[in-house]
Amino acid sequence: MNLTVVLPDGSARRVACMTKGSVMECLRAAGVPIRAECGGAMACATCHVHVDEAWIGRTGQAVDEEADLLDNSDYKIDRSRLCCQIKCAAGLDGLKFALQLDAFEG
Repeated sequence: MNLTVVLPDGSARRVACMTKGSVMECLRAAGVPIRAECGGAMACATCHVHVDEAWIGRTGQAVDEEADLLDNSDYKIDRSRLCCQIKCAAGLDGLKFALQLDAFEG
């Protein structure tokens, strides 16, 4: 499975990962500079991404606790997600999203 992550400077990075676990785990394993302070426990919003419009139908939108956490971000839009909550699956091969400044470690 391949993902495309756009970093805050506008550069894009293609990441190969297994079809298990979360997108956040995939980014960490690939060395992408993501804060992800809670390690996927959905206790923060430091893995905040904007899912590309073409993909939001497949990933779904943030709801309930995830949406509440994202309310604290200055960068929240209707396509905001915590990538720790996006589970890798074959149907997401090619997923494109942008890592937000509040999630960027760098």
